[in-house]
Amino acid sequence: MNRQYLDPVFFGRYPDEMKEMFGAEWPDFPEADFDLIRSPIDFLGINYYTRAVVRDDPAAPPVRAAKIAQTDRPHSATDWEVYPAGLTDVLTWFTARYGTMPVYVTENGAALHEPDAVDDAVLADPFRVDYIHQHLLAVRAAIEAGVPVRGYFAWSLLDNFEWAHGYAKRFGLFHVDFASQKRTWKASARFYSRVIQSRGEALDA
Repeated sequence: MNRQYLDPVFFGRYPDEMKEMFGAEWPDFPEADFDLIRSPIDFLGINYYTRAVVRDDPAAPPVRAAKIAQTDRPHSATDWEVYPAGLTDVLTWFTARYGTMPVYVTENGAALHEPDAVDDAVLADPFRVDYIHQHLLAVRAAIEAGVPVRGYFAWSLLDNFEWAHGYAKRFGLFHVDFASQKRTWKASARFYSRVIQSRGEALDA
C-alpha cells in the first residue's frame, strides 16, 4: 500500500501490480503528471499506528487481501493492534527502498477508554505510557539502523475531534473535559515530558 503512494514520488511510476489490480479501469497517465509528482521534497512524514496481517483472498477486490485478526495481541480502543516493531520495519523499509531522506514520525498514538470528567491531578493511562515508550524505542532502533529520523510527534497533545469517531475516542496526552474544557495531565504526558527533558535517557529508566 505504501508503494502505491511513494513509488510515483520517488521513482516516477506506479507499482506494476496497480494495472493488474484495476485492469481496464487503470488509465495511462501522462508523463507530465509524473514530472509534477516527482517535484523534490525536503522530508517524508510517516504516520504509524498499527500493522495489517493479511492473507490472499481473490474474493476481496481490488487488492485480493483479507485481514487476519491478531487476537493474541493488545489492541487500542479503536481496535488497532499494538505492534511497535512495525514502526521500525516501515522506517527501515523506506530508507532501504527510497534512500536516506530525512524522515519525521508525524503521527503515532493510541486511543483509550477514559472518563469524560477527571478529578485527579494526573490521570493514570499506563497503556498509553507503555505504547509511547515502546514506539519511541522502535524509533531509536530505526535510527541505530541508519534511518535519518529527525523528529517524532505524538498524536495527540489534547483529546480532540477524531474524524468519524467524533469525541468518542481519546488519543490525547492531556485529558479534556469537553463540557467544561478543563485540561488534566495524563501520566503519558508526564512520561513524554521526561523523555524530552532527558534527551531520551528516560527510555532506559
